[in-house]
Amino acid sequence: MPTEQDSTASFDAAFTQAVDLGNTLADRDKSADLWDVSDGLLAGAVQFWLYARQPCADPRCTDCLAVSTAEGRMAELQRLIRDLSAESEYFHSPNDSNAGRA
Repeated sequence: MPTEQDSTASFDAAFTQAVDLGNTLADRDKSADLWDVSDGLLAGAVQFWLYARQPCADPRCTDCLAVSTAEGRMAELQRLIRDLSAESEYFHSPNDSNAGRA
């Protein structure tokens, strides 16, 4: 059974490699639209997440309960996106339309 330290290391490695891949793609093609690069990375991440979060064959499995339906997986994905976004240093931007200006 993976430990919490193993899970943290896996998360950190995946996070770092995804950011590095985005930077590499943007650096390789200076004319690339960063929104297109980021949308492509997100689409791939969502596909992998949905694949990895398929419930097991036991309909009473408590570990799979939150992701045991398509709607449950979507709710869990949205919760995770909200949490990860709020933790990001890029969540707020000085150019946000609701940012205070002095």
